[in-house]
Amino acid sequence: MSQPDATLPRVSHIPDSQPTTALRRRLAELRGPDVAPRPLDARALAALAANPGCRRRALLDGAGVDKGALAEALGAPAPFGRSQFAFSRGHAFEARVKGDGGAELMRLVHARTGAPGTPAPEPGGIAVPDLTAAGPAGRAERTRLALERAAADGGWTLLDHPMLELEVAGAATYLEPDAVAVHPDGRRTVVEIKSFPILDGSADPAKVGAAARQAAVYALALEALGGRVDERALLVCPKDFSNLPAAEAVDLRRQLAATRRQLARLTRLAEIAAALPEGVTFDPARPPRELADAVRAVPAAYAPQCLSTCELAFHCRERARAAGAVEALGREVRGELGGLATLEAVLAAARSGDGGDGGCGPDDPAAAALRHAARLRAEALSAAGSAAGGGAAVPAPGRPRCP
Repeated sequence: MSQPDATLPRVSHIPDSQPTTALRRRLAELRGPDVAPRPLDARALAALAANPGCRRRALLDGAGVDKGALAEALGAPAPFGRSQFAFSRGHAFEARVKGDGGAELMRLVHARTGAPGTPAPEPGGIAVPDLTAAGPAGRAERTRLALERAAADGGWTLLDHPMLELEVAGAATYLEPDAVAVHPDGRRTVVEIKSFPILDGSADPAKVGAAARQAAVYALALEALGGRVDERALLVCPKDFSNLPAAEAVDLRRQLAATRRQLARLTRLAEIAAALPEGVTFDPARPPRELADAVRAVPAAYAPQCLSTCELAFHCRERARAAGAVEALGREVRGELGGLATLEAVLAAARSGDGGDGGCGPDDPAAAALRHAARLRAEALSAAGSAAGGGAAVPAPGRPRCP
């Protein structure tokens, strides 16, 4: 096992890439005077990028608010998180993969993502720099220096839990991938180590997709440092039901393009915070009614997909249902309904023969399609009633059930 690289210069000055002092102070007020900030990880950032129109999540995540504790205080907790057994199993598998100075991991990197003709890493010939420093900013600077040294040395380098910095909505966010491998040609590959298995050469597509979105966030942070970043990530998982590692290269091009585009659409935190009244705070220790008013002051963009990615999803769903918002039916339905923003408007547009169009013009395509669907429904129910001999009246379209 190679020794930590002690030749890196000491970090004596950290560039001030944090938000402005005024914004930092404002975010601390929103979080609560005695509440430590919750770090924004790649999983949360990938979920935020998938819903860039949600100012509520952007502000709460940017301010480091513990959304789980906030949801608990609001009376709408979400069953998020993994069991302690899953955490222990994941840590044990990662330790096995990175054992012996990263020899096995770098062998997998070479086998799956190495350039043709590149010599395989030799045991004991892998550089493993020491990335410890005070605070996330210090670790990020230490990582930057290690990447520069790895490119200059031209050998195989393994960065174990490096710290990367990425600007999100005008604020610095610190991200910690499982590992980054630097090839002899200077190329950098993100390594994601997961505990879900690869069975007979394939894994759960949903879990692979989530891992790819997280890896894309790390790759974007690496791009900000310059140098060549591999458009493939190495996904390492247990093989079948054993604890032996298996690896596959995952193409990140689509996830990189989508994440880059979505992050660019995020409204800057300073703009969102400036629109809030003075004294607003999301401190979970505050009374529930005060917290509900504070959350209501920040616009949200709820969709059923939020239920699997955001701790506040149950609270937002309850608010969307109470307001009769069509967003509760899903983004696809919301896109098809055009200017019909509430369920009441949708039902009004669907009623035939009463001239209702839900506030849309008579030629509105969405209203016309709804009226046509309502007529088809009435005809089908009438035919079914006649066939049964019941002659039952056809009920008017009812209120749809929200997801």
